[in-house]
Amino acid sequence: MAAALCQSGLASPALAQGAKVSSAPELARAIDKLKPGEWVWAPEVAPEGPVLVYVDLSRQIAMVYRNGVRIAATTVSTGKSGHETPTGVFTILQKDAKHRSSIYNNAPMPYQQRLTWDGIALHAGGLPGYPESHGCIHLPYNFARELFAVTDLGITVVVEGDAQHHMVTSENSLLSPFDAEGKPLKGKLLASGEAYRWTPEASLEGPLSIIVSKLDQRIVVLRGGVEIGRSVATIKALDPDSHVITLIEHENKPHWVYVGTVGHEGEAGQPLDEAAFNRVRMPRKFYAALSAEMRPGTTVLVTNSRVGSSEGKRLTVIDAIPPRP
Repeated sequence: MAAALCQSGLASPALAQGAKVSSAPELARAIDKLKPGEWVWAPEVAPEGPVLVYVDLSRQIAMVYRNGVRIAATTVSTGKSGHETPTGVFTILQKDAKHRSSIYNNAPMPYQQRLTWDGIALHAGGLPGYPESHGCIHLPYNFARELFAVTDLGITVVVEGDAQHHMVTSENSLLSPFDAEGKPLKGKLLASGEAYRWTPEASLEGPLSIIVSKLDQRIVVLRGGVEIGRSVATIKALDPDSHVITLIEHENKPHWVYVGTVGHEGEAGQPLDEAAFNRVRMPRKFYAALSAEMRPGTTVLVTNSRVGSSEGKRLTVIDAIPPRP
């Protein structure tokens, strides 16, 4: 049944996938510019945490979130008219890296991840730039392989939209629009005059991810994929690029060091200097609360991507300090 719904159209990986782009962490700015077969993959942005896949039929785009932060995006091809890909919240039921069709001449469907027992799945397949599958979600071959490696049975896949009404623009927030169970997340923007919000009880366990948005002048903290803090900030940026920083323990002392992402490989292992800390200011009480939760493995993404900011004027925080190295 799966093969009947999901004819791959994949003659060979080299012929079907198109070009790929570098796995830069500036995901939000790249998504709307992806051409058929292109994809971005930046696992360093959130190296640990729950994984969620979101498929937007209207834009023929799939996005992968880990710990509530988007780490990847790709073009897809979904069900054509008469064979529409169903929308809803699914879980991965079965994985088969070498799956082949039992109906379409033993056609390969590499890195298949089954969403329904009647035949809908994620897998590598043809990417012509429009919906052309028999219901499955076609992915670029190498993206399908990367995704296969980071997913487990039971993770959530959300499919939304209408493939017949294409949409090409969006806000492209770095934050997942859904929780780990596929339920829509309500907006958590700061209210007018609210300098910060701190709710660590919302998620007591899991890896800590901190997003410093230069564009929105906001800091967002997620733990176990759930937002536990948000604050206004003053962020003086030297460049428009994204940088990933992680907290390590060396000689029984905590140290912040850069992660070498694509385009910034030379940063790998370099210590974060005091000047970088001085370019960020945040409310004193927010920083104190955040510092108490930091552990080795905490990841910071400094980016120009949006995280959502309150409407109205920027809020100047008088009692603000830079973090300490």
